Amino acid sequence: MSSNERAFEANFDGLVGPTHHYGGHSFGNVASTGNAKQAANPRQAALQGLAKMKALADLGYQQGVLPPQERPALWLMRDLGYTGTDQEIIKSLANTSPGFLSAMSSASSMWTANAATVSPSADTQDGRVHFTVANLQNKFHRAIEHRQTFRSLKAIFSNPAHFTVHEALPMMAALGDEGAANHTRFCHDYGQAGVEFFVYGRQHWGGQVEPSKYPARQTREACEAVIRRHGLAASHTVMAQQNPAVIDAGVFHNDVIAVGNQNVLFCHQDAFLRSEQVYAELNEKMAGQLQLIEVARDSVSVADAVKSYLFNSQLLAKPNGKQRLLVPEECKNTPAVWAYLQSLQSSGGPIDELLVYDLKQSMQNGGGPACLRLRVALTESEAAQVNAGVWMNDTLYLQLCSWVERHYRDRLLESDLFDPQLLNEVRTALDELTQIMRLGSIYPFQLHGRDE
Repeated sequence: MSSNERAFEANFDGLVGPTHHYGGHSFGNVASTGNAKQAANPRQAALQGLAKMKALADLGYQQGVLPPQERPALWLMRDLGYTGTDQEIIKSLANTSPGFLSAMSSASSMWTANAATVSPSADTQDGRVHFTVANLQNKFHRAIEHRQTFRSLKAIFSNPAHFTVHEALPMMAALGDEGAANHTRFCHDYGQAGVEFFVYGRQHWGGQVEPSKYPARQTREACEAVIRRHGLAASHTVMAQQNPAVIDAGVFHNDVIAVGNQNVLFCHQDAFLRSEQVYAELNEKMAGQLQLIEVARDSVSVADAVKSYLFNSQLLAKPNGKQRLLVPEECKNTPAVWAYLQSLQSSGGPIDELLVYDLKQSMQNGGGPACLRLRVALTESEAAQVNAGVWMNDTLYLQLCSWVERHYRDRLLESDLFDPQLLNEVRTALDELTQIMRLGSIYPFQLHGRDE
């Protein structure tokens, strides 16, 4: 990066797909399982996400859009031996295995914090931005995402002189990788070498402590593999184990109990094992500049943190050196959390502004503001190489809102997935979306043709 070139953090939010429904597929995610079988509103979900993206773009943040995936995943059904037309396969599954069809129709790719782990060029050995697509092997409905995620990221970050997109780690339990939901980057300036913080739930070989109720989805071995792939120096990485007790309390990813940006770490007292050692190492590698905001369990319980998604928030840098905290409305509706946030805002610390957004459709399925975005630190020259069709602006916002209004249903139950017409609606919508966002042919039905 040249000495006078600006660097910044861009957020790439996932656009909610047309098959958004409450299938309850994510064991360990309390909101997901607790709201199973309720009626969802895909149109409202997509518009809520777009409103957040547009609001951040209007505040001056670089905001991108990541496309949804094609669902139901007919290509996988055919790989698994189903034959006949696409409509015949859907009818067969509706009659024999509706739960399987529901999982095959999940819109979970909306949570792009799980799309990949990203290391900016200032941190990597070869000076490129590196992406490792997450394998998400712990959950069937998410493990089917990585091939499309790879195609989408390659279509957006296509210039090999600036970007390297790695395929997912091998699909095995020892290398369970959930992407940026368990990764935070600390820095003094986005264009300078930072400290990359990797949090894992268990160690496959040699580990002794892990949760007993819910699965630990991220392994230490996966974190180590990403560090090697991205060419990160040991002096600029920190690894920590998530507290197994909070995983068993419903904290399925680290971004449900901690969030960081620049030199600020905002986390719960119970987030990490051996937390004092973790803080000390982060502070040392941040040259003594780490600003820690640790929320005491006496102020906010883990249960209230999970209920409100206090930490599944976005920390956004402001020009005055302070931070904005973007939280879901559920924080305002949880008395202990809202009282804490009021005191935090007036404390004189690094967080001096709150932004509250309605993301109920996503929240009821277990994903808050931080789940919806993938953070990518870029220089100006790197940003110029990103596919221009994905950057949020007035024109794209109006185009996408109109597209959603025309193609999305306003009510979807799991039983509605059995409607053969839904597949045609989805494919028609995605075909148009790739033209709006200038993505080319990235979906299986575009690459291999339709089977009506």
